[in-house]
Amino acid sequence: MSIALVGALGYAGGAAIQQHEAVRGGATFKLVRRPRWWIGGAIGFAGASLHALALSFAPLVLVQPVSVTTLVFAVPLAAVLHGRRPHRAEILGSIAVSAGLLGIMLLVPQSHTRPELSTRGALWFLACIGVVVALCELFARRARGTTAKALVTAIGAGAVTAAVSTFVRVVGGGLDGDLSRLFHWFTLVIPVLLVIAVILLQKSYAVGHFSVAYAGVQVIDPVTSVLAGVILLGEPVPTDPASIIPALISAAVLIGGTITLGRYSPDPSTLACHVEAPVPVTTRAGAR
Repeated sequence: MSIALVGALGYAGGAAIQQHEAVRGGATFKLVRRPRWWIGGAIGFAGASLHALALSFAPLVLVQPVSVTTLVFAVPLAAVLHGRRPHRAEILGSIAVSAGLLGIMLLVPQSHTRPELSTRGALWFLACIGVVVALCELFARRARGTTAKALVTAIGAGAVTAAVSTFVRVVGGGLDGDLSRLFHWFTLVIPVLLVIAVILLQKSYAVGHFSVAYAGVQVIDPVTSVLAGVILLGEPVPTDPASIIPALISAAVLIGGTITLGRYSPDPSTLACHVEAPVPVTTRAGAR
């Protein structure tokens, strides 16, 4: 769990740095010319690598909730990078999203069984992720507000990120010291999905609403991962009726926090530096 926490903090810090650069330069290939974007990418990659290492030792339902708590760290950091104080609504919304999702994730029972995924199940899973991404891209193009566009794009990015986590869990958790098991098409899928996830993440960050985009990814990623773990990998689900009420309360807190972030996230246009127009000076000659 300590590995997952350090990795999540690194991922959050890298995401905040990359979002700052994406807003300034746009989600284009010009980002590769920005050293700070590469620094953020390196920090995020290190965090993601630690996250993958944690997944090889523990199930999805145990590791994924740890990354959610970094929302409270990432949102204020992004605000500082933009030269402003984080709004109270952003802090409260981040805490609510983290607490609500963490409450839901902790209700899922732990499992230490070896993950197994069939080829048919993997293909169906990839097809579903592809449909989700295509629909999100379609809705993002037709979205009128920047908040809606950031959220919809983040949903697609979160779905692909969850797919990466799922395949990492299957490949890493199924090794059992036998490196020959790495020679499988599941291993080749991971870098492809990772590249797609990075592209979608940069597009969601470039919209400007980091708190909305990062919260969207942090919600969709663990939820999709847990669903994949339950449906595809046979990981257990809570069956105790006493867990229903806490789950509903956690869901309400989660939804409330997401709405708060969406309503009170500062408009990206306010992050730009405003240049004051010169005041015209009227001379006596001009007055005549």
